[in-house]
Amino acid sequence: MSAHATLTTDLAKITANTRTVVRALGGVEVVAVTKCTCGSPEVGRAMLEGGAVALGESRHANAERHRAAGTAAPVWLLRTPPPALAADTVRLFDLSLASELETCAALDGAAAALGRRHQVMVMVDLGDLREGILPADLPAFVDAVEALAHVDLAGVGVNLTCYGAIMPDERNMSELIELARATEQRVGRRLLVGGGNSGSVGMIASGRMPAGVTTLRVGETILHGVDTLTREPILDLRTDVFELAAPVIECKVKPSMPRGTVAQDAYGNKPRFTDRGDRRRAILALGRQDVMPEYLTPLDAGVEILGASSDHLICDVHDTVAPPRLGDVLRFRPTYAATVQLFTSPYVHKVFTPPA
Repeated sequence: MSAHATLTTDLAKITANTRTVVRALGGVEVVAVTKCTCGSPEVGRAMLEGGAVALGESRHANAERHRAAGTAAPVWLLRTPPPALAADTVRLFDLSLASELETCAALDGAAAALGRRHQVMVMVDLGDLREGILPADLPAFVDAVEALAHVDLAGVGVNLTCYGAIMPDERNMSELIELARATEQRVGRRLLVGGGNSGSVGMIASGRMPAGVTTLRVGETILHGVDTLTREPILDLRTDVFELAAPVIECKVKPSMPRGTVAQDAYGNKPRFTDRGDRRRAILALGRQDVMPEYLTPLDAGVEILGASSDHLICDVHDTVAPPRLGDVLRFRPTYAATVQLFTSPYVHKVFTPPA
């Protein structure tokens, strides 16, 4: 029997997935992204063991976890920091993404004060409308960064699919590589060319990526084994890295239709119900404060998720072989979005199985 909702992470599968992705990218280096797991040092070590050259994070607190655990590998900050966090950025991260000159100047001052150097990858917006400068502004931005005394321009990169859902293709990737080559000629040295995130893995693996991309930031494809453009399995990767288990706190036969006048639920929605007669249902110690139920897939036969409130997950268990008892757990496979929430929730216990 279990007392708490528990998320189990199989580290051996993460290492194996990382190794497969690294092999499939044929020399394009992998910055493995751990932000889905709130900067889990265990997950980071498994990714580095699989061949990643650096870790990617979007939050300083997560980088603190990596550093406190003794992570010596490079760590990239995957969003532009606010100028007020320049000192922490230089202290915790080897490289950060750049799209604002004011922030680069703050990083330069912080690096000078700390006696360090800091690298930046200038981000170019090629249509997804998240971070990045417009291509026409790249030469002036590069000149301004090159004039800084303690900040080094490490590369040119792009991010796609995360906001505007714009796919990487031969057109926008060729544009990125042309911009990078022009920048290399401008500064007189080779640069990293960041070809995006997990959404670019399939393009490289299939040989459709124009030559020139040197690095990818890969998280979801390693952790969930899917192509993020379709959410379909890719490269025969393991898709069962994570498993959620939540204990049953009530199991009774009840009508499938509420009784009384319907108003709004706890989240301001007006729910709809189908009359299926009396059905056995189980309530689990898990709720929307921990995870959105729409992002979970039951692993036990005969279990159907009906809905959730803040602290209760309601499942139809009428068709299970045997009714679950109090304290028994029901198991679920979380999506990437669910995994982010589950790792963020302090109420969900995290368990890591050791690497093989």
